[in-house]
Amino acid sequence: MNAPAPPAETLRAALAGLLDGLPPRQAAQAVERLIASYRGATPTDAPILRDRADVAAYAAYRMPATFEAVRSALEAFAQAVPGWAPGSHTDVGGGTGAAAWAVSATWGGERPVTVLDWAEPALALGREIAAADPALRDVRWQRSRIGAALTLESTDLVTVSYVLNELTVPDRTALVDAAAAAAQAVVIVEPGTPDGYARVIEARDRLVGAGFHVAAPCPHSAACPIAPGTDWCHFSARVSRSSLHRQIKGGSLAYEDEKFSYVAAARFPVAPAPSRVVRRPQIRKGQVLLDLCETEPSLHRTTVTKRHGDLYKAARDADWGDAWPPAP
Repeated sequence: MNAPAPPAETLRAALAGLLDGLPPRQAAQAVERLIASYRGATPTDAPILRDRADVAAYAAYRMPATFEAVRSALEAFAQAVPGWAPGSHTDVGGGTGAAAWAVSATWGGERPVTVLDWAEPALALGREIAAADPALRDVRWQRSRIGAALTLESTDLVTVSYVLNELTVPDRTALVDAAAAAAQAVVIVEPGTPDGYARVIEARDRLVGAGFHVAAPCPHSAACPIAPGTDWCHFSARVSRSSLHRQIKGGSLAYEDEKFSYVAAARFPVAPAPSRVVRRPQIRKGQVLLDLCETEPSLHRTTVTKRHGDLYKAARDADWGDAWPPAP
């Protein structure tokens, strides 16, 4: 018997059929319009995804990137909470369910999952796509206003990905507080921009204030050592590009890099990384330069050379976002 395909491959295959019957130019125009809408100011009472054509085009274009970014954040979180797996999951503002796929890819198995979103076309398409994965066939897709009026049932894990940027400041605050009150663990992912990082830090502070421990990416739960306005903490996930990606963005590369910022925190004890690589490592002749966020907390550049032996080999293999030093 053949082993089931990994969730990432299953998701790509399901997305590949979404645009059947939709002319490529129409799909590209829908995505371009939606990207412009997402970059603008969006009232919380006006869902951007209006119909199935909108949702299909945007899911085919954005869902793989959202999946890879959330999966990267979840994998870092899982390394900090070995032996723990969510027994239940609520995805707030989850649209077509990329985070549900990412949770399934990280921990496997089945669990009660609820995806909340205010756009009914997105929920309907998410249900259609999820039928491709047996672990997601019983997901509850529920229409819900995301913001001050949100109430969440008790759950092990709440994910909030690429949602805070759509909300007013009071609604962002209410959402993070609702997640903290309902969940044992919260993972929030935003675009890897200065504004996205600022929203993540704002949420991180509220989670810590609510008694959560930061598991990733930070090696500590103290204040971020980055001076406001001087830099921002973000990471990168490699995403396979579809033909729709290439049509809209041009170029011929088979991949692109999704930049994202995130925080993963839990009410229970966590074992965060001793330090984390916060820039792409610089490999020079006989040495590797690593920019690290450390436990103190502080930002520090360390140089690993050939005389460090196995540690040098590990540094050459290290990637942006990895824990450092690597586990034995």
